[in-house]
Amino acid sequence: MSTAELPRAPLRLRVDTHALAGNWRTLSEMSGKAQAGAAVKANAYGVGVGQVVPCLRDAGCEQFYVAHWSEVPALLSYVPARQVAMLHGVTDRAEADYARATGVMPVINSIAQAELWLEAGGGPCHLMVDTGINRLGIGMADTGNEAIGRLKVDMLLSHLASADEDSALNAVQLGRFREVSTRIDHQRRSLANSAGIALGADYHFEHTRPGLSLYGGVPRQELEGRISQVVFPEAAVIQRRRIAAGDSVGYNATFTANRDMEVATVSIGYADGFLRSRGRDCALQHGNFALPIIGRVSMDMVVLDCTGFPDLKMGDFLQIPFDLPRVSETSGLSQYELVTTLGDRFALHS
Repeated sequence: MSTAELPRAPLRLRVDTHALAGNWRTLSEMSGKAQAGAAVKANAYGVGVGQVVPCLRDAGCEQFYVAHWSEVPALLSYVPARQVAMLHGVTDRAEADYARATGVMPVINSIAQAELWLEAGGGPCHLMVDTGINRLGIGMADTGNEAIGRLKVDMLLSHLASADEDSALNAVQLGRFREVSTRIDHQRRSLANSAGIALGADYHFEHTRPGLSLYGGVPRQELEGRISQVVFPEAAVIQRRRIAAGDSVGYNATFTANRDMEVATVSIGYADGFLRSRGRDCALQHGNFALPIIGRVSMDMVVLDCTGFPDLKMGDFLQIPFDLPRVSETSGLSQYELVTTLGDRFALHS
């Protein structure tokens, strides 16, 4: 095997852990008497478990949520198994046995999962009740089922479908959750995600589950000015060239130069979460200046108009705008899509 040193990556990512911890503290304070956990599924929303979980643990977070069993081992490097909950529950005996062996808490989502968990030996678990999102969770009519009654429910959960909107469904789900809380024995309850926390104390119960806003997302106006940007990606220039008036740029020649121009090709594309919709009316930053994207984003590259910036050269890094609410508005992508699709080609840097 070669011992040659790997060259510098053309993509790099700075994670502001002070902002991350500050966002969790803000959401914890907004949760009032409720304890705030943290959703760290999908590699901590694309930001990186190794960066995020130790930071939130040290900030005081004691409950972490993942969606796949394959995500569990990485968390167990940083926190005890009892602090990890698996949102998708147990779908076969191997998953149930793994949960019991590790001590990770499964979130039971159906009568079939409840029966499977009990057949495997059972033990403490969480239970999701569907109060209106019609995704995962037992139905309201299933709360009296014999298998559900035999569960040792630590946390009773539900999930809001429209917490980011002023929707009548929020109050409907709140009422249903309060009702079901009287039917099932439990130790604590959790309904609110990041947006749900902003809905107010009625939605907090004993535990909240912030996710998006930990990473800089602002799903409701009540969070504006209180949540800080966490993720700062950069990409390197890999070529600078001159094109003439009449030359086109990129796939399908969607851009044609109306003058002689200097252009820079930059190393970022689909696999880094930079999709074609990011190219519309978008620019990368060179210090305090914006360099607009011309033509279509392609698989691993974008092209920028760098006319007027003779100092920009191959190897220079440019800042990729990543204020999630603003980029979401200009691209049409959700804040969730923007952060979770960052990909694994970024090198971390301080």
